[in-house]
Amino acid sequence: MNLVDLADQHYRKFGEQETLIFEGRSYTNLELLRYADRLGNALKALGLKMGDRVMVMLNNCPEVLIAYQGIMRAGGVVVPVITFAGEREKVHILRNSEGRFLITHASQVEPIIKYSPSLEHLERILIIEREEIPGTLSYWELIEQGQDTPPNTEIDDYDLAVILYTAGTTGEPKGVMLTHRNLCSNVINSTFLTEFQPDDVMLHALPLSHIYGLTVMNACYLFRHKNVLMRRFQAEEAFRLIEKYRVTRFSGSPAMFALMLNSPAADRYDLSSLRSCGCGSAPLPLEVLIGFQEKFGCPVLEGYGLSEAAPIVARHRPDMPQKPGSVGQPIPGVEVRIVDEEDNDVPLGAVGELIVRGPNVSPGYYKMPEETGRTFRNGWLYTGDMAKMDEDGYLYIVDRKKDLIIRGGLNIYPYEVEDVLYEHPAVEDVAVIGVPDPIMGEEVKAFVVLKPGYYLSEGALKEYCRRTLGRFKSPRYIEFIEAIPRSSVGKVLKQELKQRPVQPLNG
Repeated sequence: MNLVDLADQHYRKFGEQETLIFEGRSYTNLELLRYADRLGNALKALGLKMGDRVMVMLNNCPEVLIAYQGIMRAGGVVVPVITFAGEREKVHILRNSEGRFLITHASQVEPIIKYSPSLEHLERILIIEREEIPGTLSYWELIEQGQDTPPNTEIDDYDLAVILYTAGTTGEPKGVMLTHRNLCSNVINSTFLTEFQPDDVMLHALPLSHIYGLTVMNACYLFRHKNVLMRRFQAEEAFRLIEKYRVTRFSGSPAMFALMLNSPAADRYDLSSLRSCGCGSAPLPLEVLIGFQEKFGCPVLEGYGLSEAAPIVARHRPDMPQKPGSVGQPIPGVEVRIVDEEDNDVPLGAVGELIVRGPNVSPGYYKMPEETGRTFRNGWLYTGDMAKMDEDGYLYIVDRKKDLIIRGGLNIYPYEVEDVLYEHPAVEDVAVIGVPDPIMGEEVKAFVVLKPGYYLSEGALKEYCRRTLGRFKSPRYIEFIEAIPRSSVGKVLKQELKQRPVQPLNG
């Protein structure tokens, strides 16, 4: 199955129904499909050919969903990009992907035009606002002039559907190639035994330019329920929408759950309709998981994935016992192993690198054969994540292999220190990294954000850590900052933190 078939079968199976609500306006599934067909025909008329790349740089809105389906119906490959990426990153992605078309906001055009002499492949810029900007075409005028009939395009399951560029915390962003088979198999297998009721309403706040948000939205083609889309996440707005539309399901990042948990606005809204939440994209601190479930009376089912696996590898299902700290069991069709440096399987409960195999695994990185060869070996995806598995087959992600701190020859996993710091009543957010040390090789440094109204000295927090962690694993350096730098879905940008100078010791 391909992603076009997936969308079409939703209408064939359920008929025309209200499927999307965005900022007060509702859309039916048939309406969205017709817009996508028209856009696909218009793109083909403009010269889009099979396999051509189209960059979509939009905030969450219905135009994103229409664009993705329209591009694929014309045989094109979607290249999603977050709008607040830096200029250099946007230009790199356009160049590297050899994108022929760009669909974006009017506000994003000027910096692209500035670099246009060096963007030799870029031929057309489509803007979704009804504004006249020289050198651009109107997205909606093309749709209004397009034909309703589905474009005559042969799509193979192994054709590329998406090239998704990673965050690029080290070096230039890498383009993860994902086929229709990768994405469809993952959507189908990851929703195994998930039951949606006809009265379910799902709130979408994850960026549709991110693999997690894209997959959660694609999964909705399998079920009959309504979807409420947010342009961007804001905790009180999420509460308002949950109350207004009686939202029953929500998928988010750890940062979103932390913001909702700590928001004083939560008590002003009726959130009793929530039945189930899903969390992914980064580790969810235990304090946030337990606190959210207690405050809102709603289970949070944590999972694990990565772009190269399209993305879901493991998750908690509603029919299985929840184990806090675990990301659940591997989804059907996905094999996992945990191996040592020599690729030998480690004993049950021991920590090693998680490797993955299945129909969801990417064929590699776009135009990066050497990097592809390092990450994809002998049919397995080497995730770079350190993990362990218990006797029931539940996976626990310990840390990123590259984030491991080696102090005096012994391993310290940042998550161990972060979990202890999160338990302190004055701490709102935290990130832990290793910093160079001439004697020990590396020392532990913690970046801490305090809750509003709280004061805590560096010395007091170090003493708290020593009592809980012992001296060896406790941070040698603590820096209080206003906010932890995070990606669009809440991943801590540790590379940014590592570039900050180490402050002199205090306390």
